[in-house]
Amino acid sequence: MKTEETLSTGPGRLYLVASPIGDMEDITLRALRVLREVEIIASEDTRKTLRLMAFHGIKPGGRLVSCHEHNEEARTAELLGKLGDGKSVALITDAGTPLVSDPGFRLVRSAIAKGFKVVPVPGASASLAALSASGLPTDRFFFAGFLPKKRGDRLSRLNELAGQTATMIFYESPQRVTAFLKELAQALGERRAVVCREITKTHEEFIRGTLSGLAQELESRKTVKGEITLVVEGADKKTGSFNRADFEQEVGKAKCGTSELAGMLAKKYGMPRRMIYSEILRLKEKKRRG
Repeated sequence: MKTEETLSTGPGRLYLVASPIGDMEDITLRALRVLREVEIIASEDTRKTLRLMAFHGIKPGGRLVSCHEHNEEARTAELLGKLGDGKSVALITDAGTPLVSDPGFRLVRSAIAKGFKVVPVPGASASLAALSASGLPTDRFFFAGFLPKKRGDRLSRLNELAGQTATMIFYESPQRVTAFLKELAQALGERRAVVCREITKTHEEFIRGTLSGLAQELESRKTVKGEITLVVEGADKKTGSFNRADFEQEVGKAKCGTSELAGMLAKKYGMPRRMIYSEILRLKEKKRRG
């Protein structure tokens, strides 16, 4: 059975090369071969890619070019030209699989539109590594990545996710993770969760507990360092939704204010208060507009 593709002949190919997320040895033999043989290596951070190549004895030979969020649009046109000339191009990001919370979408979409073959070279992924070691259900999961930086947009997104029954995976900075855990607890209600820190690195750590408990644990530390992946339990399928007709009837007959009503209905339906509050406002606005 044929196990190797030819890199130097035929139409240009774009290889999406997964790189280690910490331990330099976490890269496939195929990925190393691709990095040795392609004619151009488009890298999110050329310094990190040079260190990786040096570790594995691969000479760059003037093939390395930068391709990051600030120059991807301009670089895409250049790389498409190289592909059109029949050149083989490898896209590699700082850590993990390209395009997963990393640059490359414009390039891949454009390459597909132009008819070039896009070839995944799978490997390390922080999200899947975290999920597999979390101890939370893995049969269904939802990758949320980094949420919006603006508080209002972020809370709106969390409200949308409150009823999600699949295990959820988030990325967050070490500087913001404690505050984010508190936001998660407020928006989703108390859930089991795992803070995965520095996966595959020397100080790898998996901290398990509830959202509020994890927030307290991290808050008690002087500093929190390293790459953070959060794995959060999905909503209980039995309490992850409510009967719409019953809900509208409850809101229609209520004599109390919105805040008090949200608390009462949150207890009744076993759902996060913030989510119920938003639903009440949405229903009232709908009735107001007729």
